[in-house]
Amino acid sequence: METTDTPWVGMGRRRMLCGLAAGACAASGLVRAQTAAPALTIRLSHVVAEDTPKGLAANRFQALVQDRSGGRIAVLVYPDARLYGDHDEMQALQLGAVEMLAPSLSKFGRIGFPEFELFDLPYFFPDMGVVRRITQGALGQRMLDRLARQRLVGLGFMDNGFKHMSANRPLLEPAHFAGLRMRIQASRVIAAQMRALGARPVTLAFSETRRALAAGVVDGTENPVSNFWTQGMHTVQTDLSLTQHAYLGYAFVANQRFWESMAAPDRALVSEALREALYFGNQIADTQNDKALAALREAGGTRIHVPAPAQITRMREAVEPVHTGLARRIGTAWLDDARKAMEG
Repeated sequence: METTDTPWVGMGRRRMLCGLAAGACAASGLVRAQTAAPALTIRLSHVVAEDTPKGLAANRFQALVQDRSGGRIAVLVYPDARLYGDHDEMQALQLGAVEMLAPSLSKFGRIGFPEFELFDLPYFFPDMGVVRRITQGALGQRMLDRLARQRLVGLGFMDNGFKHMSANRPLLEPAHFAGLRMRIQASRVIAAQMRALGARPVTLAFSETRRALAAGVVDGTENPVSNFWTQGMHTVQTDLSLTQHAYLGYAFVANQRFWESMAAPDRALVSEALREALYFGNQIADTQNDKALAALREAGGTRIHVPAPAQITRMREAVEPVHTGLARRIGTAWLDDARKAMEG
């Protein structure tokens, strides 16, 4: 069984589950004022900034529900891990302490759905088009439906694009990773990827990553450019290598008891609003990453590197055992089905 270094504790205290009063949230300015008390409130928590693709999609969802329900249904969006973070958000959802989440797909492996880890495989997806053949097709729906076994309702997938490597030196081939402590989210696949490249994986909450980089607790990390820019990681990392080695996506999910308690017309309204918000988010994912890359270039201070084809080949060869290891754990059928879906 694969393990990672002990998570960096003490760099950010997690709130007690179910312990955050709505009044305190309102006082802190996180809750948007409503002209009248809503009949139904949906708390949606996520861990990234508002000006990322996921943050913008969540805000679009909030606005659509507000408009179409005439204020009768309120979506309260809590970005940047202000309500729950990486370590506790899934438990919070299962306990009903929050109604909706938009976690990264890696997090579903930890609660009994290791097939979601195929999305973490390095150099598995050549482009966004083939990813969407899974997430918007029958295989993706099958994966969402299985979440009911953990009292969750899978509502849809959303993209954030492809990840790149950052550190205080270029990371363009396996030899460059030797001895580095690389921050990862909790994922056996990502941990195996870093080890295969010669680095030491360190599991940290996303909200703690920038401070850990600044303090030298970790040496580097992986992110889409939009996350790298909006979290200010460029101020504590001198080099960004455009490796485009793996995909980062999310699933919007709801607490099953809450979802089933809604009246059918309300479920239909919320479902349609979310469908449109996810479409919007997927459409702007590439745009936001391009904007972030342009902003990085303009800001200066970060050296941006593009690996040569031969370097990419060496990276692919180094991480090939990660694919074999996942196939052993979840069975070859999931990977075979994913490849078939990708072929169209």
